[in-house]
Parts: sequence; C-alpha cells; structure tokens
Amino acid sequence: MKSVRIGLISDTHNLVRPEALAWLAGVEAIVHAGDICKPEVLDALARIAPVTAVRGNNDRGSWADALPAATTVAFGGISIHVVHDIADLSLDPSAPPPRVVVTGHSHKPSAATRDGVLFVNPGSAGPRRFKLPVSAAELIIDQGRVHVEFHTLATL
Repeated sequence: MKSVRIGLISDTHNLVRPEALAWLAGVEAIVHAGDICKPEVLDALARIAPVTAVRGNNDRGSWADALPAATTVAFGGISIHVVHDIADLSLDPSAPPPRVVVTGHSHKPSAATRDGVLFVNPGSAGPRRFKLPVSAAELIIDQGRVHVEFHTLATL
C-alpha cells in the first residue's frame, strides 16, 4: 500500500500564493482549516486535489455559511478532525477519538501528540502576521503511521 499525502493549509485570508499551489501539487487531498475569506481560494486549491474545508472566524457570506464549523474525514484509514480554532474543539465522547486534529487560527505552525492524537496547525499560508513564518504542512500516512512535515512558503 502506497503512502497517502494530504496537504494542510490554513488562514489564507484571500491570498493564494503561487508557492503554496506549487508545494501542494501532487497531494491526494487538501484540508483547509479556515479563514479562507473568499471562495476563489477553495476553487484554486480544488484544481490541485479534492478539498475539505471548515469555516473560520473571518469567513462570511452564503458560501461560508455552507462550510461546517468542524468536520471529520478519513484518509488512508486515519480519522482527521478539522476545526479552525482549537478552543472550539468538541469531540463526541462516545465516538473513537481521531488520530489527527487539524486547526488554524493562531497562524503559528505546530505539531504535538497528546494521548495518541496528533494535533497539527499548518500555520498561515496567507499574508504574514507578526513575525510568524508563512507556511503550510503535509500529512503523510503510511501503513497506519502518521507523519507531518512543515514547509515555509515565504521568507520575507
């Protein structure tokens, strides 16, 4: 069984960076953790791979209302829960926990495993905020193992 590559992106805030599109090329799917700000961002990503997206606090309008606040998807046999703000994380206690939780909002790339769950924030792929890097991430699923790699999209 070949490994599955999932692109993780968040907080694009109306900006589709060519570096992000180039880096995401070849992934099997893309997960956007919110603060998209206009539907054209999702259209651009969907030309690369199928997109799963959640609504962020800056997503407004009928197109954004159609997005869930949180969702759970599975790739390569791995359950991935997506919510924009980690503070809004609410899981069904009667359901098995996801293996991965993807969030955005803070613009700070991070990965940490807690109680067997990998929590990933790909950082912000949109306009630079503060002194944080502009980044995205890739989730690699290989025979039940999960690994995340971060990629800096802009250094200026």
